[in-house]
Amino acid sequence: MTTPIVSVKWLKENLQDPELIILDAVLDTPPHDLQIIGARTFDIKTKFSDTSNPLPNTLPKPEAFAAEARKLGINKNSKIVVYDTKGIYSSPRAWYLFKSMGHENVWVLDGGFPAWEKEKLPTEKVTVKNYPEGNFEANFNSEMFKNKEQILENISSKKAVVVDARSADRFHAETEEPREGLRSGHIPGAVNLPFSKVLKDGQFLPKEELEQILPVQNQPLYFSCGSGITACIDLIAYELVAPNIPKAVYDGSWTEWGQDHDLPIEK
Repeated sequence: MTTPIVSVKWLKENLQDPELIILDAVLDTPPHDLQIIGARTFDIKTKFSDTSNPLPNTLPKPEAFAAEARKLGINKNSKIVVYDTKGIYSSPRAWYLFKSMGHENVWVLDGGFPAWEKEKLPTEKVTVKNYPEGNFEANFNSEMFKNKEQILENISSKKAVVVDARSADRFHAETEEPREGLRSGHIPGAVNLPFSKVLKDGQFLPKEELEQILPVQNQPLYFSCGSGITACIDLIAYELVAPNIPKAVYDGSWTEWGQDHDLPIEK
């Protein structure tokens, strides 16, 4: 499958596939009680981020990512479905991490846990488990992430368009940033696509509707947000409409850009 998302119906029909691994992309605190039956906890903040970096949710080193993936029993040939408890929120980040590490067989469950639960499909209590070690290997594609120097250079070169997934009031500096010490505004030249605009009831809008609202569809794209999570929601929306356009995530996002007074901003 070339699509980045799968339906609840598809997952239900493929639950018995021995190569299937379901991952609960955890970002919330405190953790939730229930999960899709057979799911394994994919802890973005503490296991699949670089915890030595003062910025939140940043890309882990490939060898660290691979080691944690193997602990979850993930293999090179695993078919991975990631979901989260909000419908669509943190699961696209998990999807993008696997993609950047060279794993192609990964999909986001459209609608996530709420859509699964709504259909009264089997769930279980979240428990800590040990799994037979997998043989996952990371083959990192550095083109899928950008740093602040590359974003700064892009302001003048205009190689790509920066798509900012934050709310319009944050983008236009009409409200203060939720994180302390950050300036308000946006990266010069960026366009705003609040991630909530590409979703309805916790699911991605149909492709036909996405085509009507996505602001740029013919140039390379760099995605940004507050801390690299919701940027991946916008990225998947674009993947559904324009899969062949080059895409990358600005890993530091506004948490990095907004606190660095040497970097330019627009309001």
